[in-house]
Amino acid sequence: MAVFAIVWATVANEAVFLFLIAPLAILCVYFVFNVFFHPLSGVPGPWRATAAPLWLWYHSYAGDETTSIELLHTIYGPVVRIAPNDVDISDGAALAPIYSEKGGFLKAPCYRNFDFDGHPTIFSALSPAHRSIRAKAVVSMFSPASLRKEGDAVLQSCVKRLVTHIKEEASSGKPVNVLNMGRCLALDAVTEYLLGRSYGGIVELEASKTSKASKKLSASEFVDTFVAVGRFFLLPNWIFHGLEWALPKLYPDREVDQSMDLVTNFCRQVVADADPEKDQTYQARLLRIGISKEEVAVQCMDLIFAGTDSTGMNFGTICWHLAKSPEVYQKLKVELATSSAMQADPQTLPYLRGVIREGLRMSMANPTRLPRLVPPNGFLFTTKMPSANITAFKFPGGTSIGCAPFSLHFNEHVFPDSRLFKPERWLEPTEEMLRDYIPFGLGPRQCIARNLASSELFWAVRELAVSGALDGARPTGRMEEGIVIDEWFNSKVRGHTIELTWGQKE
Repeated sequence: MAVFAIVWATVANEAVFLFLIAPLAILCVYFVFNVFFHPLSGVPGPWRATAAPLWLWYHSYAGDETTSIELLHTIYGPVVRIAPNDVDISDGAALAPIYSEKGGFLKAPCYRNFDFDGHPTIFSALSPAHRSIRAKAVVSMFSPASLRKEGDAVLQSCVKRLVTHIKEEASSGKPVNVLNMGRCLALDAVTEYLLGRSYGGIVELEASKTSKASKKLSASEFVDTFVAVGRFFLLPNWIFHGLEWALPKLYPDREVDQSMDLVTNFCRQVVADADPEKDQTYQARLLRIGISKEEVAVQCMDLIFAGTDSTGMNFGTICWHLAKSPEVYQKLKVELATSSAMQADPQTLPYLRGVIREGLRMSMANPTRLPRLVPPNGFLFTTKMPSANITAFKFPGGTSIGCAPFSLHFNEHVFPDSRLFKPERWLEPTEEMLRDYIPFGLGPRQCIARNLASSELFWAVRELAVSGALDGARPTGRMEEGIVIDEWFNSKVRGHTIELTWGQKE
């Protein structure tokens, strides 16, 4: 018995060792390899980020990813390793080879976390061929010529109704949430022009004046839910899908469910009513090339999310800056005061164009890195930025690499006084400014709706100035110091409001 006890104790101790110590040893080997022996070990970066992806995942979840990485750039230079296999570059010279030359690098697998109901969208698809079939069917709707011919009348109608409502709300003396206003405008513009049927966001605003209906857009919870997905954007697909399944069960939300149902049913209905043989709508064009009704509805949902969130954020940000900088607002009004300016295409007006560009530069609707995979033959990058201690880098195939609009748009070497709203800087932009200005991405995978989004902003800001809707407006409450965001892939304004008020400050 004594011998058996000794043998059993030895075996048990070995089992405990294997169960507890072996995993720790494997982790130590993993950490040491990543820091000292990984093919990217020569790229500058802190050990806490290079040892494991947890540092990057945490800051992505916490909503301070871009500011945390920007701090690393101030320490390590323009090329920083932010995870074992991830590199962030704050030098605009990297944009062309990564995103546009020869079609650019392929999107990283994490983009599949933005699939809708298991379907890759025009945005989330990794395969250029898969995306190309769908994009080619609808891309002509976003051309400047099509927008001038078919879209401008729709946009102007939506804009005039919204600005009228803003003026009525301003006269009430209560704060006005221009973020919500921008979302209503963007949602109606996208759905009426592309889908042939308005969602009715502005109608909801108008109804709220005479009823107890909420002033918040009914699609907001749908949009905000997918914005929040961005905190998990960088997770491996298998972890993301586990969270996607578990979180709604752990944290059910009736308001979210109702909003999701409203948008889903709207999209399914416009698809069901489409005539692929006769209609020229977004959904009819996709149906015509053989895409299933289920997937087309999903593509419409993605369109609504992207168009509503980003343009709403950009509209709200520009309104805030115009209210915060009355001298800029007055210069804009002066430019628009002549009859020739009123008859012109708003995108040809220099100061208005500067206001829009500066608003898009500072808006940070999409602030984070746009990750791409280095092709199998590798990528050689040389930086000429003065802050670089190492100037030449050879990245192996499979490296996740990218640039962030946040770092580029607030680069003091390219945009002096980058935190100030200065439309004048765009009257004579430098080559570096134009290169590093990427509010809609870059290359063949840049935002397919960029021309539509820009047109919405041009018409809206012009009407705001011409009508005097922002006369006497100012940021209110916590909005006075600035707009605070969670830095997810699609940024979230903390508090979900960008509020302005009218009249003298008490």
